[in-house]
Amino acid sequence: MNIIWLGHGSFRIEIAGQVLLVDPWLTGNPMLAEDQHEAATAGATHILLTHAHFDHVADVLPLAKSLSVPVVGQYDLMAYWEEKEGLSTVGFNKGGTVDLGGVEVTMVHAVHSSSFGGENGPNVPGTECGYMIAGEGHVIYLSGDTDVMADMGVFNALHAPDIGILCTGGHFTMDMHRAGYAAKTFFDFKTVIPCHYRTFPILEQSAETLVAALPGVRVIEPEVMQAIEI
Repeated sequence: MNIIWLGHGSFRIEIAGQVLLVDPWLTGNPMLAEDQHEAATAGATHILLTHAHFDHVADVLPLAKSLSVPVVGQYDLMAYWEEKEGLSTVGFNKGGTVDLGGVEVTMVHAVHSSSFGGENGPNVPGTECGYMIAGEGHVIYLSGDTDVMADMGVFNALHAPDIGILCTGGHFTMDMHRAGYAAKTFFDFKTVIPCHYRTFPILEQSAETLVAALPGVRVIEPEVMQAIEI
């Protein structure tokens, strides 16, 4: 398994023969150079979307069309895109599990918001979510944009994820301190990968606080386009 950070909250996850692009933000992403876009998306089999803020959804439609791959996400938005945009989609909802060719993906709750701009103001397409991604004998908890929530205890009891990809930047999501609290209170991770940080000055720039909060856990500060092998 390879987990490859594309900067901000975007990832390329190569798992069980599938290549999942998670919230692939390319256009305007200050952490991902334009000459890296092709390598970041080559061979993708699915696009997973956690919510509809621009820094997560901006490239989903053009990528889905150019790559001819399905978009996986909340039913309401997937059904709309399938009808209006002609996309192939996998629409489901929180608590549901779908099989993406040997990779089982369960949608779980998150606490954030979800909207994108329109001519008459914000459009609110469904709600925010996270995912449990199971394959190759591992379970990844991909938090999406969220704060700490007691639901995380239920997630761990049901899925026992050994890898956590956690938003940690603060201001818009939980910060390093809160993410560390969530990880040690509700989970038993072997590996934690922070994300949604370093992108802008307003966000946290270092994972030192997270590392200090999780002794005995492998906390990996990712580098853009450098594979983390699990």
